[in-house]
Amino acid sequence: MKNIEDLIQKAAELQSNGLVTGQIADELNVSRETVTWLLTRSKKDVSVPAPKDISVNWSSIGKSATRLHYISLALCDMVLETLEKTNAEVDVVVGVAASGIPLASMMANELGADFALYHSRKGQDVVQPGHKGTISRNFGTVAGKNCVIVDDVITTGSTTMEVIEQLREMDAKPRVVVVLVDKKGADTIANVPIQSLVRIVRLD
Repeated sequence: MKNIEDLIQKAAELQSNGLVTGQIADELNVSRETVTWLLTRSKKDVSVPAPKDISVNWSSIGKSATRLHYISLALCDMVLETLEKTNAEVDVVVGVAASGIPLASMMANELGADFALYHSRKGQDVVQPGHKGTISRNFGTVAGKNCVIVDDVITTGSTTMEVIEQLREMDAKPRVVVVLVDKKGADTIANVPIQSLVRIVRLD
């Protein structure tokens, strides 16, 4: 139970520091629904059933550039194995802000590809219809290029779907998504293969 109490405290702390629900979810690697539950639980006087979710703490990797490097090599191997089946090349590695950026930049270097940065809409507390994320103008372009999408965790797949749709609208070709942990357990999202180092399978 201590881990739950730690999550509740961390969620409340992040909220008091000005982060919105989507940002807290990204920081704790849980769904937005779980963040809402954690923040509700922090008020102590409200009892709401817990959502079915798993918190992923990969800080033991994230705090070490050496470990990030080795993990990025493993992800590169998975990318190359996947793309070999379609004879596609890697032109751009797209890191999903913020947690996908360190791995994506290392992977771009290893694969000899450009690096692009995607700001998702999950930083908005209320996502308005039609609001989209964006590719940063300070990094590589994606139009007409074969793209590999890199993030840390897939929870519901909504961010991954958002990135894929945005890339396609920009005439880019998303070829594969690679993540550390896949909590959704899908083989593909919008016909793009998903590769993960760890896949969570819920036995209900």
